[in-house]
Amino acid sequence: MSERRPSPASKNSANGRNSRGARRSVWRRALPAEQAAAGPPEPVSSPAAEPDEPPSTVAAALYSDGVRVSTPATLAETYRELRDTPSGMAWIGLARPTSDELLSLAAEFDLHPLAVEDAMEAHQRPKLERYGDTLFVVLRAARYLDAPEEVDFAELHVFVGPDFVITVRHGAAPDLSAVRHRMEGSPDLLKLGPEAVLYAILDAVVDGYAPVVEGVQNDIDEIETEVFRGDPSVSRRIYELSREMVEFQRATRPLVGMLHGLMAGFTKYETDEELQRYLRDVADHVTHISERVDGFRQALTEILTVNATLVTQQQNAEMRALAEAGFEQNEEIKKISSWAAILFAPTLVGTIYGMNFREMPELHWVLGYPFAIVLMAVVCASLYLIFKRKDWL
Repeated sequence: MSERRPSPASKNSANGRNSRGARRSVWRRALPAEQAAAGPPEPVSSPAAEPDEPPSTVAAALYSDGVRVSTPATLAETYRELRDTPSGMAWIGLARPTSDELLSLAAEFDLHPLAVEDAMEAHQRPKLERYGDTLFVVLRAARYLDAPEEVDFAELHVFVGPDFVITVRHGAAPDLSAVRHRMEGSPDLLKLGPEAVLYAILDAVVDGYAPVVEGVQNDIDEIETEVFRGDPSVSRRIYELSREMVEFQRATRPLVGMLHGLMAGFTKYETDEELQRYLRDVADHVTHISERVDGFRQALTEILTVNATLVTQQQNAEMRALAEAGFEQNEEIKKISSWAAILFAPTLVGTIYGMNFREMPELHWVLGYPFAIVLMAVVCASLYLIFKRKDWL
């Protein structure tokens, strides 16, 4: 996503100031006071998968009444312990899972084949689908990378059933271990069940958009400066950022409809009133983000138009300068050519009479010399008057 204007350190500081000044999510406000002051605890579940990690990372936990009661090491243990805990809830997290793992989960929790196929292939648009008692949610998370000044998108699939939550992550974002810790730090929310976990994940994804919005805003401010400074590389930067905003729109715009769809089912599915308030807060936040992203795309379109106008004006000025320079050169060439022609006439006469032939009548003519001088003067004067009349001299 070009010459960097501010240093990475200064940009990170600016983003830090923007993040601290942003609205805190309602999920953060629901945390106990001591945990909110201390910040997010150290993760104990699997971290975000890195390129050198195995292709699949599984983090599973079993909860009862909002408290973690078990941390199974394998999927088979998770299935067995969930069956032995009638009031329990399993929260299983996978990163870049294998097809065998997804098929195992599908067989155990009766997941719909179409949803499982989507989770395997990824590259889905954000959507919300219900298959019986199971919700299937596709989300597009985003994070802003300071060094290359670009937005990195990841895909998250969530299966929500009566007693389970399964997350399938394709990419580095979001940090679901932080979501897990926030929920475990607030048992009153976690004991509301899988629906509460889904809303917490939605909130984390939407909150992750805020630093991206601030980073993009900073990029647009830099681009505006570059445009009026005449930076030749700014067009490419505008184009790349515009493409990222198209992706950002595809990630945020469907969320508005998805959240309103969830809110429409509050009465039918007897959603807890506390969760209703949380979801409305998330819906307000994503609506604000979506509006800002739409504004960014419109602003980039206008900036691109202004840049094209400025480039055209600059090219016209350069062409005008070249034309003026060419005109001046032509005038100089005219003067040089005129004087060359004038000087050529006496040179021609002198050359002819300078030949050493015996039989040249004018050589022995008394008036030969005056005649030659007068001939040279007449020819030179005639050429001078002609060129002067043509405005060459």
